Parts: sequence; structure tokens; C-alpha cells
Amino acid sequence: MAIGLIGGFEGLRLNSYPDVVHVWTVCYGETRGVKPGMKFTKSECDAKLAAALVEFETGMRKCLVAPDAIPDKPYAAFLSLSYNIGTTGFCKSSVARYANAGNMTAACNALLGYNKGGRPLRVIKGLDTRRKQERALCLEGIN
Repeated sequence: MAIGLIGGFEGLRLNSYPDVVHVWTVCYGETRGVKPGMKFTKSECDAKLAAALVEFETGMRKCLVAPDAIPDKPYAAFLSLSYNIGTTGFCKSSVARYANAGNMTAACNALLGYNKGGRPLRVIKGLDTRRKQERALCLEGIN
């Protein structure tokens, strides 16, 4: 579920490009080590996404007190957030705090607060749309 969700949100770009906040990006939103002029095949991008998801899920699980108790849909929404804002960002987030307190509704609703980027910080339309969809998926998984 997470591969389709995150891949769909991020979109696939085989050539590096500056994203909406001017960070060099490639494949499914990969930013680490990306420079202008880089090119990848779809297979290479798929492999990058699969490896990154394992990495981000591992990091996310370390800061959740009961990750296996989280239903699949909220779990996928949280992994999508972690992939997008980083493991450190996720672990410091209100989403993680609410999930760890057992308040899944509040955790789902808190996803909406992570819709900003850039300098100065501003609401990014694409992030706002993504967070609303993640929240809907998250709430669907607990109701």
C-alpha cells in the first residue's frame, strides 16, 4: 500500500529537477545526493523508492511505542509523512506524539499541519492536498 501511495504522491521524474522549494529532486521525490543533470531509469527509481521506504519505515518504527498496533491505513499515512519530512521530523512530530499516546484520531488530524515548505515557510498547495488525502486514509483506517 505504501509504495503506491507514496509513489503516487511523489510522482516519477527520471531527470533531476528543482522542486517547488528549489531542492534538487529525482525519481519519487528523492533529494539526497541529487545534483543537476542526473538521470535514472524507472527500474533504478523503483529500487531507490523501495530502499528508501525500508529506511524510513525502520526509522519511523523506532520512535513509535507500538508500531504493530497501528492499523494499516494510518501506518501507511504515517510512513508517507516520514518519507516526506524525514525520520527526525516524523519522530519530533505531533503525529508521532499523538500516536504514542494512543490518540489515533488526533494523530490523523495532525497530519494536516505538515503542509508547509520553503523559505519563508508557506503553505504548498501540493503538500496541502497530499496531507488531506493522507488524513482521509488515516481516519478511514480507524473508523
